[in-house]
Amino acid sequence: MAEEEKKDNSVLDKDDGMKYKELDAGSVEELEHADKIYTAENIQVLEGLEAVRKRPGMYIGTTASPGLHHLIWEIVDNAIDEALAGFCNLITVTLNKDGTCTVSDNGRGIPVDVVAKTGVSAVETVYTVLHAGGKFGEGGGYKVSGGLHGVGASVVNALSEYLEVNVHRDGGDYYMKFGRGGKPLDHLKKVGEASDTGTIVTFKPDNTIFTETTTFEYEIVRDRLRQMAYLNKGVKIIVKDMRTTPETKEEFCYEGGIKEYVQYLNKPKGPIMEDVIYCEGREEVEYASGKTSIIYAEIAMQYNTSYNASIFSFCNNINTHEGGTHEEGFRLAINRVVNDYARKTKFLKDDNENFTTDDIKEGLTAIISVKHPDPQYEGQTKTKLGNSEVRKIVSSIVGEHLMTFLMENPPIAKLILTKVASAAEARAAARKAQESVRRKNGLDITTLPGKLADCQSHDPKECELYIVEGNSAGGSAKNGRDRRTQAILPLRGKILNVEKVDQQRAFENAEIGNMIMAIGAGVDPEFDVSKIRYDKIVIMTDADVDGSHIRILLLTFFFRFMKSLITEGHIYIAQPPLYKVDYHGKSYYCYNDEQLEILKKKLQLKAGYPFQRYKGLGEMDAEQLFETTMDPKARKMLRVTIKDAMDADRIFTNLMGDDVMPRKEFIHENAKFVKNLDL
Repeated sequence: MAEEEKKDNSVLDKDDGMKYKELDAGSVEELEHADKIYTAENIQVLEGLEAVRKRPGMYIGTTASPGLHHLIWEIVDNAIDEALAGFCNLITVTLNKDGTCTVSDNGRGIPVDVVAKTGVSAVETVYTVLHAGGKFGEGGGYKVSGGLHGVGASVVNALSEYLEVNVHRDGGDYYMKFGRGGKPLDHLKKVGEASDTGTIVTFKPDNTIFTETTTFEYEIVRDRLRQMAYLNKGVKIIVKDMRTTPETKEEFCYEGGIKEYVQYLNKPKGPIMEDVIYCEGREEVEYASGKTSIIYAEIAMQYNTSYNASIFSFCNNINTHEGGTHEEGFRLAINRVVNDYARKTKFLKDDNENFTTDDIKEGLTAIISVKHPDPQYEGQTKTKLGNSEVRKIVSSIVGEHLMTFLMENPPIAKLILTKVASAAEARAAARKAQESVRRKNGLDITTLPGKLADCQSHDPKECELYIVEGNSAGGSAKNGRDRRTQAILPLRGKILNVEKVDQQRAFENAEIGNMIMAIGAGVDPEFDVSKIRYDKIVIMTDADVDGSHIRILLLTFFFRFMKSLITEGHIYIAQPPLYKVDYHGKSYYCYNDEQLEILKKKLQLKAGYPFQRYKGLGEMDAEQLFETTMDPKARKMLRVTIKDAMDADRIFTNLMGDDVMPRKEFIHENAKFVKNLDL
């Protein structure tokens, strides 16, 4: 397939709340083989910041858009560290017309004196030496820091075409500039006087590193900075975009902190109470070594009318996507307190079973934020907190404050218990409905749905499940597939919108039941991704409005009931062609309007030359469907990933929930992006 064709298929509709990454067919085995000769001459010693430029993915994850924006987060994190230390309350991020980004703060300013170990100024040391900063060891400049490795400033410098830093400190304005790859162009110099304090950093991403894009997206920057403002109450964060006419400017400052964050997230879900339950506290921990640390935790929570739990956790402002000990402590506390209160008030009788944690979490939006001087994360991704002492501290703080709130607010407590009891009843009914699905017609739970055309292989790693819109397309897919590795499950119409129904109704839906049985790994919270029967689950729908709707309904189901399928990269979207052009006995397929125009010019087709536009998968015969959409050697597929779980949760609620206003706002904001609308 032509290279220009591949580049045009990297983005799908903006309504999914997801990010898509295009996958190209082909083996990488040849690329993985190393030279057979392996001697001391093969060992490379990388000096200074060379290692960062050689392997940027190790430090920022990717050189695509997420990695590009990660450069901003690293510099902003340094400013936030000043805020956490109590010396900064204003941060400004500016996206400049020349492609640079400027981050300024009113903190203490990076020290300008000489570091004995390096022989150069602290500014030059921080920006040229990995693991140099005020975040390490006794006497460090920070009690709490978001940066784990202390590599942020130097990594940004290493991956920039140039970087400039001004430090206002000790009455002076100090300046230093670095060239491509972080090379100092001169030592730090005093260039003027300054009556204030702070640090101003301007950098331009290196286009030889960020080959996909060097353009910062305002919405991504704005949303992240809004989150940082919520997590650091009282800190004003300003974001400016100088590239627009007129210039764009937004300010974020929340005196209520995470209480306001919960209200913001919960608003479209229909809160059942006005109050936000807020818990905060700090405890001193003494370790076996005799060292002591103060750990601070704050938690905010509020119930809503939805059937989903939205619990998000942070450590030192870092979103711990995979949870950890702070979330474990939270779950222990809410289970203990709610059940104890229900027993004390006789809401639960002596012969009643306790509520489960899942019952108590239903319809709960919560933010858990801890500040720890020495956080330990599982893996290098900083997504799961591992400090065991945090579990007890969070459990204790939440337990005390939540019980006090329930005792002091009996009417709200009754609302919460009624919500939890309703969830328990629905969950029990859902279990029965799920069991009914499994044992339908007296069959064993391992029985597969009758509509499923399964594949011959029993190795999940090579198996693919195509969920196909309509019986007609399903028939073509069954006849054209590779029977050894490809299974087909046709859908009859649109599945339920699970954002609006409880689990019982969802499990009673035949199409949902068929998918659960076919995938074979249960549903959340018991979903076990290691038991899935297919490594790739491919959504294959028509390229029209109905097809897009079915796709988003399926993605909503997977996000709410089998989230790890998405987070671990098992969900794909097939890319069937939109057009077919027959020319001199050969068939050409185009996947969008741009490719069609390119093909017309390439073949020098005259105006009015006939071509076919596919409105549905059913218009293709079995051979065409396999050749264009299912053949691993030639097909195009998009892998579905979650850029940000909080953002995805909010978008699914806005687009698929009961509140109409967020959908109207979304349509107004994104109508200009619509193409090929079928009316």
